Amino acid sequence: MAEGNKTLVTDFVFIGLTDQPRLQSLLFITFLTVYLITLVGNLGLMVLIWKDPHLRTPMYLFLGGLAFADACTSTSATPRMLVNFLDRSVTISLAECITQFYFFASSATTECFLLVVMAYDRYVAICNPLLYPVVMSNRLCTQLISISYAIGFLHPLVHVSLLLRLTFCRSNTIHHFYCEILQLFKISCNDPSINALMIVIFAALIQISTLMTIIISYTCVLFDILKKKSEKGRSKDFSTCSAHLLSVSLYYGTLIVMYVRPASGPAEDQDKIYSLFYMIIIPLLNPFIYSLRNKDVIGAFRRVTKN
Repeated sequence: MAEGNKTLVTDFVFIGLTDQPRLQSLLFITFLTVYLITLVGNLGLMVLIWKDPHLRTPMYLFLGGLAFADACTSTSATPRMLVNFLDRSVTISLAECITQFYFFASSATTECFLLVVMAYDRYVAICNPLLYPVVMSNRLCTQLISISYAIGFLHPLVHVSLLLRLTFCRSNTIHHFYCEILQLFKISCNDPSINALMIVIFAALIQISTLMTIIISYTCVLFDILKKKSEKGRSKDFSTCSAHLLSVSLYYGTLIVMYVRPASGPAEDQDKIYSLFYMIIIPLLNPFIYSLRNKDVIGAFRRVTKN
């Protein structure tokens, strides 16, 4: 299929993480292991929350929603990356590429809003503990999770619809390990300025607005904790919030550097490192961040494994 003297590209090849053949087998084993641990950790956490009645509270229902989003984020890129380690000549069609981007963007957007509702949950629990059972009912919790996923499913449609107006002819090579949308712009025959502008606007709108909401929530929480006279009460509240704050810091730090940074930002290899971090490493870490020091989750694990 041609347009003038330009051959339009409908299949793409990933450059991947490295062009050194000696490393491919090692990387395949490493990332396969990471992916399996990620799935076991996140899906296992969901099973615990589903099977143990003690964990059917808003805080853990939100955590279950986050675990599913993390599993989806990792699954959107890792299986294809593993195939690429085994055979670097394998191509991906434009339709598959856009689908891969859609599912990543959907799960990433969902995670941003889930982190917000988790921060709100902690705000109500610590600042208004007497009203918590009334305000944060399981019904409201389910509605907030549903809204987060609905926004997650709708947001990428804006970018997908704009992607469909582009054609690709400069190259069939994507200098990444997945269909990263900014890399697609670089090989487009058309001017992708509108697409890039929409990416910046939506990235700033979603990431900055949700991050500011989380910061405001935790500022109120911090002031409330510092007012408490009981050292034990302060320690318990700090412990409750620390896991979520660590997860927020890791997630938003990498996303903001990746998508809300100047054009003179990091080189492509650094972009791959950032992408690895928020697509593969954070979904791996989150189940452990929320579980290792959590007595409720550890207790639930013991109860379920004994049955």
